Order: sequence, then C-alpha cells, then structure tokens
Amino acid sequence: MYLGLDLGTSGLKGVLIDDKGDVVAQESVSLSVNSPHPTWSEQDPLSWWQACIDVLGLLGQRVDLGQLKAIGISGQMHGATLLDKQGDVLRPCILWNDGRSQAQCSALMANYPSLTERSGNLAMPGFTAPKVQWVREHEPEIFAQIAYVLLPKDYLVYRLTGVLSTDCSDAAGTLWLNPATRQWDDELLAATGLTQANMPTVFEGCDVIGHVSDKASKQLGLPKLPVVAGGGDNAAGAVGMGVTHAGQGLLSLGTSGVYFVVSESHKANPDNTVHAFCHALPNRWHQMGVTLSAANSLSWLAKLVDGSVSSLLEELERSGKKQTSVIFLPYLSGERTPHNDPDVQGQFIGLRNSTDLPEMTLAVLEGVAFSLLDCQNALSRAGSEVNDLSLIGGGARSSLWRQILANVLNKRMIYRDGGDVGPGLGAARLALLGEKRQAGGEIEALISQYCALPEVLASHQPNTQLSDYYQDKYALYQAFFAATKELNHALAAL
Repeated sequence: MYLGLDLGTSGLKGVLIDDKGDVVAQESVSLSVNSPHPTWSEQDPLSWWQACIDVLGLLGQRVDLGQLKAIGISGQMHGATLLDKQGDVLRPCILWNDGRSQAQCSALMANYPSLTERSGNLAMPGFTAPKVQWVREHEPEIFAQIAYVLLPKDYLVYRLTGVLSTDCSDAAGTLWLNPATRQWDDELLAATGLTQANMPTVFEGCDVIGHVSDKASKQLGLPKLPVVAGGGDNAAGAVGMGVTHAGQGLLSLGTSGVYFVVSESHKANPDNTVHAFCHALPNRWHQMGVTLSAANSLSWLAKLVDGSVSSLLEELERSGKKQTSVIFLPYLSGERTPHNDPDVQGQFIGLRNSTDLPEMTLAVLEGVAFSLLDCQNALSRAGSEVNDLSLIGGGARSSLWRQILANVLNKRMIYRDGGDVGPGLGAARLALLGEKRQAGGEIEALISQYCALPEVLASHQPNTQLSDYYQDKYALYQAFFAATKELNHALAAL
C-alpha cells in the first residue's frame, strides 16, 4: 500500500491506495484557523504534526501500516512556515488566504521590475515571499532568527524524515522559484533578504527525498519507508484525477476554488492575474485561476445560521428553486483572479423580507460559480481552453453544485472516483511512482500506467435553457463588484 497525506486548511486527510492505485482506506482530522486581525489567517504547524499522528493512528486501527511501501504528501500552498537553526517553529504559519502583505507586494513589484519575468507571476498577498517581507518589516526579531522557510506540507516531510525539501509545484507559489528552470532564483530570494541557504532543496514531486527517521518511526509506528517530495494541493489533485497532459483541466472546490489547466511548457501570463506554476510531475506546467472562498462560502453561511452544509443543500433541493434574484459576491477572504484585491469584501445583494435561506444558499452556489467564470475568462485570455473539467474537493460532492457549474461555465463537468480526496489520492500516486521509479521504472511509462483518469461517477452537461438567466445574472454580478469596489475599500479602512 501507499499513503498520501493531504494537509488542507480545514483538516488533514490520509488516503491509502493499493498497487493498482485503488483507494482502500481514508481518515481525516480537523484543523482550526486563527484570525487575530482582519484579513489575517494563521495556523500552528505543531497542530499539523499532531493531526498526522492522529490520522495515522486512525488508519492503523483499520489496516496494517507495516504493509506500506512509500509516503507522499500534498498540502495547502504558499504558507510561510519559519524555523530557527534548531528546526523549531518561530511563529504561527501565515496561510495562503492571509491578506496582510498588500503593501509589501506593491513595494516588491515597484522595486524589482524583473520579478514578474523571473517568477512568471504577479506579487500577491497570498504568496510566500511578501509574507516573509512583512515579517522582515513588522517582526524583525523573528526575521533575524529565520534559518529555514518551509511550505506547510514540507514541514510535515521534515518532521517525518529530517530532510529539508520541497517540490517545484509547491515552490512555484512562493515567488522565489523560476518555474522555467524549476529551481530557486537568487535574485528573487535576495529581494526579501534570503539566500538559498534558507531554502529547502527542490525536487520533482515523485522523487524520493529520504526515509522515515528513527524518531518518527517510533512515534508513528511506521516502518522506515521512502518519502517522496509530494506536491502542492492543486497539482497533487490533478495527479489524482489523471490530469497530467497539456489541455486537460481540473476544477477544485475546496476551501478555495481553483481552475487548473495543464500546459506543455511554462506559459507566464501575469497581466491576466493567471498563476503559471510547475506541475508535480516532470516536464509539465500549468496555468491556474484562484477564487479565495469557494466551499468556505457555503461553510460560512452554514455556521451563520447554526446549521450544516448538508442541511443547506438538502433544504435547497427540497425547495426546487433553480433561480433567484439574490446575488452573492464570495469575497470573504478578498480575491485573487482576476482582481488581486485582499480588501474586497463579500456581499449579499437583493435581499427582501420574502428572501428565504434556500435562495441565499442558491445565491452562494451561483456566486462561487461566477467567480470561477472570472477565472475561466482570465485563463482564456491567457491561451488556456478546455472542453471539460474534472472536479475535486468537498464541494464537488454536491450534484446540484456540479450542475450549476456546468451551466455557468458552459463546460461538461466530470466527477470521478476519488474526487472527494483528490490531493490525497495524488500524493499517494506520487509515492507509488517514486517507489516504482527507484526500482528502475521509466517515469513516463509509470505515469501512463498509474496516473490514468479514474472512473466517471457522474457527468453534467450545461442546461442551455438557463443560458440567458446565467448570462444576465453574471453581468449584474460583475456590475455590482465594479460599483461597490471603492466602498469596499473604504469599509476595509475603518
């Protein structure tokens, strides 16, 4: 068996697959996020390690972990995990959806005009480099102690193996990697006062970087297995869904929403606020649009009404409502594509005395779909087009939401076996590839054999009868954003 660990924002999942790549078991443990100030988002890295202990304990109750052959890890991207010389955590990790570093982004773009050319991306508050620059300016005593900067999943790899490593898919989201060369860039590191001595070694996602250490083996009850570099959550999710070749596309409905298209080369297009990163497999890249609050928007509404996401969806389906005049702008954590604006805020528009909860739920589902249509349009301008999209993430379990996405994006939506654990499945596949490669397998042949498209569980075609409704509503969605943008910024300044 092969183990994939997926470190998300809201929890850690463990996914076990067999030699054929089929899922045989999975477990998860919840995580919490701290927001000590508006737009801030932090997590304690020690909670990730405890979650790892707990997930392996749960899996160990179901299967013999002594049968494991290799481990891979996927994880939330961009988080700044800062360690001292002893490898101890210096402060809570600043997460991907933290918006505090807008001023640092502006300064980096102004002072280092080669940044976009070398990194292939705009400086955005979600990325790692401006977060570290914020620490440099606001917490100089912490910055002075930084020996190593790791991404969240790489901290777990470090705790498992004692090796400081990363993979190029995750590292591309820091702004310190040159995605064309797939290695750290000295000039980009220098912009935030760092050198390659502060950085982990960059590997391909399926490269074995080390083995479970003696200490971790005793603590976790694991054999001294090989561990691969792993991948950023979206790239690993693509591996899990067999989205590995140019022109294939993926839609992720996790805490954030991601529109992911594979490319055969590095295709930077920062002018359209499109991310251009490395894939987790060799000789592959991808373009990506991101909306910061996808399934999180639905979770937020459920929490607000003291309910659950499943109860909201069930009540909406019982109501039979397919249309609503209510509009929701899902900018609860600011927005990336296409606005790159951490201060824009979420809104309900069109509420009346007669508005009920099913209408608000429907508006949330539509609003997230419209934000992903923004991503699709940006990707289209950047030269990325797909005919259909594989779906992953917790939100993808909803057939109602999948159909709304098909209608809004005018694309066929495909929900595949393992879509609910896509990144964890991809991490396990990377572990399988790494172990087989060490045994002498050729990587492209292994990818073809073990990274096939999983079985289709459901397919959704666009409902053309609702085309006018969605087109008109999307136009209003865009108009309300434009009309309230400056008022949003004024509110954020209060």
